[in-house]
Amino acid sequence: MHIAKRISRLGTESAFEVLARAKALEAKGRSIINLGIGQPDFRTPDNIVEAGRKALADGHHGYTPANGILPLREAVAADIELRRGVTIDPDDVLIVPGGKVTMFFAALLFGEAGAEIMYPDPGFPIYRSAIEFSGATAVPIPLYEENGFSFSAEEVLSKITPSTRLIMLNSPANPTGGVVPKEEIDKLVAGLEAHPDVAIMSDEIYSRLVYDGREHVSLLSYPSIRERVILLDGWSKTYAMTGWRIGYSVWPKAVVEAVNRLAINDHSCVNAATQFAAMEALTGPQDSVDTMWRAFDERRKIITQELNQIDGFRCAEPAGAFYAMPNIEGTGMTARELQDGLLEEAGVATIAGTSFGVYGEGLIRFSYAASTEQILESMERIRAFLAARG
Repeated sequence: MHIAKRISRLGTESAFEVLARAKALEAKGRSIINLGIGQPDFRTPDNIVEAGRKALADGHHGYTPANGILPLREAVAADIELRRGVTIDPDDVLIVPGGKVTMFFAALLFGEAGAEIMYPDPGFPIYRSAIEFSGATAVPIPLYEENGFSFSAEEVLSKITPSTRLIMLNSPANPTGGVVPKEEIDKLVAGLEAHPDVAIMSDEIYSRLVYDGREHVSLLSYPSIRERVILLDGWSKTYAMTGWRIGYSVWPKAVVEAVNRLAINDHSCVNAATQFAAMEALTGPQDSVDTMWRAFDERRKIITQELNQIDGFRCAEPAGAFYAMPNIEGTGMTARELQDGLLEEAGVATIAGTSFGVYGEGLIRFSYAASTEQILESMERIRAFLAARG
């Protein structure tokens, strides 16, 4: 068989590779604490599960419109107005089977040979994978540990060329837990006004997971670039719905028809029952969101304190999401060496910073979407591992 060469341009998501290795070790009887995968350890709230079950019982078994059922798109629009203060047209909303679809659709719409697309580094690895698959050149935006893993607006603007078609941004961020300050976003938006042909994809999937009194700043809320912004958001993180595979995106009117055509060709539509569950998530009680937020906030403080007490580690307190990304240069090990050693010898699954880009060397990602007990036990295992290494 002759596989198309473009397939070789696809990257991968190391969290799933590490998860598979962790599961294989568990199958052999090993005790593994998984702080690698970015998945809440909470169940989907009961009211959401019941809404999905009811939809099935009520006979919602068929195709839906490719862009999603209208009541769900209206619920998304209402939620965006409530939480971001922005009024949008439900017809600009596309319901998709997970956030990655939005990344790929954005890359396919704007990427081709000769084009450039910018993305955060360290950043979610599928950004670069989607860009390179599209044929475009992937241009990294460095995120700096000393700046709380924020980008420099001046540096981003300096990287724009006549070939730049799209800029992918993510705040709160995976893998760093960084949140870009409003002042830096203001500078970026002001500078982008000089580049009217550059689109922006804003990944805000962790928008409700910000801490210490911070407010989420959405790029959708800036009128001067509103008609160039693609918003990526969804239910996986906020409502512990990772396995339901549902997300949403908001698109500039100029590309809505094209992106709906992509959806028809790609997946036809998102399964009907999940859309009813997602509608309940947005319109029903939000107590579960608050409960999860409080748990993540507590774990954030615990894991940061614990990591800073480990010789060779240095960790700034993350401002958002549920990831901590300490500097591990003091251990004398590369990120991949430490990742593999912790998994194979200590039974702690983490993700090397280099899985998220070239600027990830010297860093390693921990997900604190795990119980406090697991976090504390993993820290003890890490200390013992490093002590044994001398």
